[in-house]
Amino acid sequence: MDGAEVQRLAAEYAEGLPGSGLERPFGPEWDVHKVRGKVFMLVTEVTGEPMVILKSAPDESAVLREQYAEITPGYHMNKKHWITLHGGGALDRGLVEELVTDSYRLVVEGLPKAQRPVDPATYGRRAGAGG
Repeated sequence: MDGAEVQRLAAEYAEGLPGSGLERPFGPEWDVHKVRGKVFMLVTEVTGEPMVILKSAPDESAVLREQYAEITPGYHMNKKHWITLHGGGALDRGLVEELVTDSYRLVVEGLPKAQRPVDPATYGRRAGAGG
């Protein structure tokens, strides 16, 4: 899947998440996806290459970067808590959707309970899937 496909898939998936909204506070070259005003995904081609930037748990982001050449530290973000997805053969629809869901869930966890559109402990988790 090339970078443009990764962007399209991630954006389409993010649009369907409860409470998700798209903004462009940094101009037309940045699509910023938020839940209750908090960023969970950025989509851009500002470097000339299509990329998707997602929040990730520090331990998981390290493992993902080791496993996939297409996943690097977050562009212009805290490298410990954010990852960047680039186009490449190893990324597939399931992984992209899972990473978008994980980013969304991490941000929702940080919201006051009254503002959470979903329960982050259970939302998007497959039956029998751990952490």
